[in-house]
Amino acid sequence: MASFFTAALKSFQGGKDESPKAAPKEDKAAALPNGMAREEFEEYQRQLLEGKIERDKMFAQRKAERATVRMHLRDKYHLAQDERDGAQVHVAGGAVELPQDLAAMVHSEKEEEEDGSAGAFAFLAKLREVELPALRDRALGGVDEVKEKCVLM
Repeated sequence: MASFFTAALKSFQGGKDESPKAAPKEDKAAALPNGMAREEFEEYQRQLLEGKIERDKMFAQRKAERATVRMHLRDKYHLAQDERDGAQVHVAGGAVELPQDLAAMVHSEKEEEEDGSAGAFAFLAKLREVELPALRDRALGGVDEVKEKCVLM
């Protein structure tokens, strides 16, 4: 199969046998990109590595912050904790502080819950205060008004 492609390539080139244009240089400088000196290339590689390490640290920090928010929200709503979140916080160095905007979000939700304006218990407490006979009379009065206005009912 390879001989077929080689023959086809030679016929496409006009049957010429081309020898390699130049032997590769044995010098290490020839392998360096853009004609850099060896020291410049090593410095460039070191800077690339430092930049990658810094980006990885920032990424791990962000992941740990998100994991901390998830952990706080799971605590707040009494959900099962995920061990991956704890591992992410541990990888980032242990104690992770929430950014102010995320902390405000978590704390504002806690305040809403403490207000009693949401939740089943708040609803049940308000339901006890409702006077059922007055509510029934009001509903029947609304039905009577609709019957008077609507011929079909």
